[in-house]
Amino acid sequence: MTGKHIPRPVRLGRRQFLAAFMGVLAAWSARAQVGERRFRIAFANVNEDPNIHLEGLGFTGLEVRRSFELASRTLPVEIIFYDNGGDAQKALVNAKDAIERKVDLFIAYNTDVETNAEIGRRMRGAGIPVLAVNTPVSDAPLYAADNVGAGRIAGKALAEFARENWSDQVVVAAILGDLGDTGPYLADRVRGISEALRQDLPEITLTQLDTSGNPPRVDGLLSKFLSSQTRRRVLIAALDDQTALAAKAAVERASRINDCVIVGQGLDRSIHGGAAEKKEIDPSNRGSIILGSVAYYLDRYGYEVLPIALRMLHGEGVPSRTTTKHILVSAKNVFKEYPPTDMN
Repeated sequence: MTGKHIPRPVRLGRRQFLAAFMGVLAAWSARAQVGERRFRIAFANVNEDPNIHLEGLGFTGLEVRRSFELASRTLPVEIIFYDNGGDAQKALVNAKDAIERKVDLFIAYNTDVETNAEIGRRMRGAGIPVLAVNTPVSDAPLYAADNVGAGRIAGKALAEFARENWSDQVVVAAILGDLGDTGPYLADRVRGISEALRQDLPEITLTQLDTSGNPPRVDGLLSKFLSSQTRRRVLIAALDDQTALAAKAAVERASRINDCVIVGQGLDRSIHGGAAEKKEIDPSNRGSIILGSVAYYLDRYGYEVLPIALRMLHGEGVPSRTTTKHILVSAKNVFKEYPPTDMN
């Protein structure tokens, strides 16, 4: 039997993607130099208080803003930055100012659904297209994390470790984090973790441990749980990296490092570090009981969102929803995703 050879699609690694993206930037820059119109884009950020973390993870709004500042440097855009401050009324005031400035496109990162509906109505009335980040704004295109998918990645990684290393042992699992948070992203994350664990380990007992968003509570919660599981191996799915690090410390204090493994969510600097910072996920630390963390890349949102905005402004069609490309980052691949020098 004969037939045409169909080449397999090529999946770009993160570094290859960034190289391709830089090529696109160079092309846009060249077009701008020969007289292409520069667009005015408003970016209304959810909250730039350095003490507020976003999406139940370890990133701040300042990191998100910085990614837009860096990504815009070689693009034909002028960005007007707003800080919504986590306040619905302030978000509406910022939207009104953007309309008065006659921006070409409005990027809305705001978590209040009702306020977003009003922002969408006002922008439609002014003829200004909207691109939403993480929370929908009417029928505008949305760039968002896939929390269910990210949860599944963590659950699958834990299940695979158990099958490969503890196939003859009794294994239990715990989901650890701020389970009382009303944000839908955490419920979705828990759902993804639970689905993956139960799919790959149908008989597993799964316990949820609620820290109420307070990492110091991890020690007491986890110590009590581990003391009730003295003859079992334990899989721990942490809902953020701070919780993952606190869980590691609690496991060490309980002298249970030989029968516990942990996967975090976020891949923020607290766990992968910078060039001169302590790193938990590092090629020289492959023996850590933290297997890895699922990447969300909030500190690179500008590089993901602005190309979508430019396609919209050039009249090109864009998907109704674009999701973050989550992967599990471990000691094996962390330097591909976050090299020791700042790729931004």
